[in-house]
This record gives sequence, C-alpha cells and structure tokens, in this order.
Amino acid sequence: MGKPTGIEPQPRREMPNRPLFRCPLPDGKRAPLHLPLLSRQLHPTHASRPAYKSRFSPPWQLPRSPIAITATRETYSTSSQTVSPSKPRSITTHSNPKMAAERSANFEAELKRNPHPDFKKTEASRPPFDTTSSFRYTQTPSPSWTFGGGANQLAPSSAPAHISIDPHADGRLSSSNYKLLISAVIPRPMAFLSTRSEDGTTTNLAPFSYFQMIGHDPPLFVIGFTGPADATRAKDSVRNLLSTRECVINIIGEDFIEAANSTSINAPYGSSEWDVSGLTPLYDCETVPRVARVGEAVFSIEGKLESFREFDSKATPGKKSGTMVIIEGTRFWAREDSINEERNLIDPKVGFP
Repeated sequence: MGKPTGIEPQPRREMPNRPLFRCPLPDGKRAPLHLPLLSRQLHPTHASRPAYKSRFSPPWQLPRSPIAITATRETYSTSSQTVSPSKPRSITTHSNPKMAAERSANFEAELKRNPHPDFKKTEASRPPFDTTSSFRYTQTPSPSWTFGGGANQLAPSSAPAHISIDPHADGRLSSSNYKLLISAVIPRPMAFLSTRSEDGTTTNLAPFSYFQMIGHDPPLFVIGFTGPADATRAKDSVRNLLSTRECVINIIGEDFIEAANSTSINAPYGSSEWDVSGLTPLYDCETVPRVARVGEAVFSIEGKLESFREFDSKATPGKKSGTMVIIEGTRFWAREDSINEERNLIDPKVGFP
C-alpha cells in the first residue's frame, strides 16, 4: 500500500501486541481495534516541520487543449534527415499542420471543452512564475488530531448541501464530464509517454494525465486514452504502444514544462513531437532499446505493455470511447543528483523543485 504523500519512509517498527483504543460495536460492546501507529510516532521529524499554512494554491496542470498551442502548430514543420537510433527523429510529412490546427480549434470551440479558449491571454493575466518557491515538508493542518476527531479546522463550520450529477443525463455532453473531472480530481500525475512505430520510422512523445502507479511488485502503471484502440483511429501513442508493446514513461519537471506542453499538438501521424519540443531523445534504454527517453527528465521508466482494454461509449452506443493500458516498469532511470545511495528515494527538491 502506498505511503501518504509528503511523509518520508522510515524503518519499519513492530507493532506492540496490544490495542491502541477500542471502538463501539452495534450492541454497545467495545472491541479492540489494532491500527498503525500515528504518523508522528512513525516519523519523528513531523514535529520539527513548520506548521501547515492554509492557502488557495491550485496545482499546475498541463493545458491539454490544442487551442493553447495553436501558434506552435502554425509554425511547426518537419525536416527530412536520415533516421538512426542514436539521433533525434525528424520525419517528412506532406500534411498541413496549420490546417489540422484550425480544424482542431474549430472542433474544440464547438465542444467548449476548454475553459480557457485564449490560453495565452489567460496566462498573461496571471502573476509570473515564482522561482523562489521550492518544495518543502510541513506538518499536517492539525498535528494534534486524534482518532475519532473528524474533519480538522479547515472544514467550513456550515457546509452547503451537495448536489447529485448524472454523468449520462439527457442533454449532458461527455465533454462536461471531462471538464468536471479534471477540475475535481487534482492534482494528477502526468505520464510523458515516448513510443516508436513498429517499422521504426515514426516516434511519438505526448503527455497524458489519465495516469497512475498501481503496483510495485512488479511495478505497474495505468494510462487512459480517449478514443479506440483501432489502428486506423487510435491516438499515435496507442497505435505505437499496441504494435510494439514498448514505451518510456517520463516524469515532467518544471524546467521543461513548456516543451512538454507543446507536444500536445495534434500533429499528423508520422510527424515527430521531439522536433516540436526541442527535448533530447536518448536511445540508451536497456529493455526497450527502440524507444527514446527524455534526457531532461529527472526520472524515467522503461515499460512494456502488460494488457489493455477498450471501453464502450454510453453517450454514443456502438462507439469505443476509451482505451486503458497497463504498463509494467522494466527499468528505472534517475538523475544522479536526485537519488539517494540506497537508490530508493528521489529528493523532491531536485526532482520537483
């Protein structure tokens, strides 16, 4: 079971064979309930940390809408050069990225899925990025909380009522579910996925926010894609992954967030997002040598396809609306200055400054 975020692992301590407290049963009797020791007992450093500071600070998200990067698409072009495993791939294409961008923009405008149609205008209204801010540990909002204490002091004294939302209500667009979920399920990790076509002529690099770690023995990861697995209609990443069963999952850092975002471009199949982003492809993977990892990423995971599944749309019966893949991690890559001697911890101040 995963450890709570923000709490560094400590050597395991054996539980004393005694109940910590008793909980009431329906008949009024009390039975012993063995629970893990409190986090402040497992982690002595907790009390030495600064107090939790309550403030509204929404996590950054990579804008997934193609509208946010229309300018990048308009100037995008591929170059022709010899492809070799040791060099970045640039694939010649006769498609028009500008026209593709315009079609995507019109489609998005009709759906109204993007809350910021003019993202650059929205971004300009925000304060500059704070380079002085860094990762730090703090205490929980209520370090003195005890079992049975309920919500802490951050909870409103009089919470408004909840409303029920049917995701498939008459007249409700599936894009409304998308907007609701990406605004509610936060923060979400991002899989910066690198893949390569079966014939080796095409590479793909793209971010996906439907991503999570689901196991460690073996290391397992899940990625969700909108759309089918059919090779004629699938996303480029899905098409490559299902044909080769190989990929690299790179973890995005703030030092190349703009470059990562640029790969959201809806480029024609055969075009390379490596050219768009300017990031460095490294062909030194040990278990998936055909696929490149992102040189700028502090942490990357070589992976092989374990299984996949398609899902039927409820908004459009007969249509495949989603594909889920399970990836088994086969090799980890960590930058030397980010990993400890035991090679089991990444320093968040290095990996996620």
